[in-house]
Amino acid sequence: MTDLETPVAPSRAGPAWRRAAPALLGYAAVRALGLVTLAVWSAARDKSPHQLLSARWDSLWYTRVAELGYGYEVRLPNGDVHSNLAFFPLLPWLERAFAAVTPLSHADAGLLVSALASLAAAWGIFAVADHVYGRRAGICAVLLWAVLPVGIVQSMAYSESLFTALAAWSLYAVLTGRWLTAGLLASLTGLTRPVGAAVVAAVWVAAISSFVRERSVPARTGAPSWRRALAMLIAPLGAAGYVLWVGRHTGKGPLGYLDVQAGWRNGFDGGYAFARFVADKFTSFPSALAGLALIIGVGLLVWLYVICVRQRQPLPLLVYAGVVTLLALCASSYFGSKPRLLLPAFPLLLPPALALARLRTSRSAWVLGGVAVVSAVYGAFWLNGSGPP
Repeated sequence: MTDLETPVAPSRAGPAWRRAAPALLGYAAVRALGLVTLAVWSAARDKSPHQLLSARWDSLWYTRVAELGYGYEVRLPNGDVHSNLAFFPLLPWLERAFAAVTPLSHADAGLLVSALASLAAAWGIFAVADHVYGRRAGICAVLLWAVLPVGIVQSMAYSESLFTALAAWSLYAVLTGRWLTAGLLASLTGLTRPVGAAVVAAVWVAAISSFVRERSVPARTGAPSWRRALAMLIAPLGAAGYVLWVGRHTGKGPLGYLDVQAGWRNGFDGGYAFARFVADKFTSFPSALAGLALIIGVGLLVWLYVICVRQRQPLPLLVYAGVVTLLALCASSYFGSKPRLLLPAFPLLLPPALALARLRTSRSAWVLGGVAVVSAVYGAFWLNGSGPP
């Protein structure tokens, strides 16, 4: 049902960057609109947009790792211990590298990494969608990712853009049979965020599926078996290496990283804590509306995933999107972070992207333009308020 060899648009003439140019230009325009709106909103509230983007919440933790390394922790009055070992190292490494070769501070280097990574992510999303559904769907998928309500995070010194870029290109490598590239990029996702497990799972399932198909159809030829096997071996090395290093650093063995996450009250509880959080919203009328909105939001995610299955998306995309969504919804972390944690689940945007691609260009442009304005205003409001913890 979800064979890797999904029919693709036949035309691939011209350089890849030229084919992706409309998507990348549109993405840059949406992000510019968001940043200008943030600057105006922040000025009206006497706040610094630069600080909001580079020096609050997780960005401060990444910058501290880049500047001073690991070992910093904060002990809260309730006994919780927030250790910077919870933050995976690839983004701080890049911040340190850019700061070393440019006049930028570590915080500004984080913004530069995020800007470059967000463009790479947009290109990767386009490449995947173009491969599966054609160029128009690819452009719409990129623009939908740009206009997500929490799309402003793509411009922050956070790791979401970097992770999405690596994940998208790893998935594209799987879809096009570049197994060693897929394994290497999957390993790098494992050095970026814990949800790198979703990319590893996609690589493994795709490789195993190809082995099974070869056994059932011996005459079928593809990439050499050793490349797929090596990709499966390489893919989990990044995450495994960091987790084992944390265990040795803390003296708590292979599961030491779980203790670090427990200090942040992060863990996987199957969605129990989130369900209780939603249920508590129905204890009073005003908050009940928020609870209803959360239920509708979760229902929308499930509905989109079902459509992805019905539209016969390639198996690696289904596995990746499913694991990202499952980990985001079933984690016991701060519930306001869940929209941000769902940002990398871009395959869920392919069904609406395909629907938009079937409309007239003028009509889809009006729809995306209107949503972009709403997204820019919401992003400025959100970042000047509670923001993405």
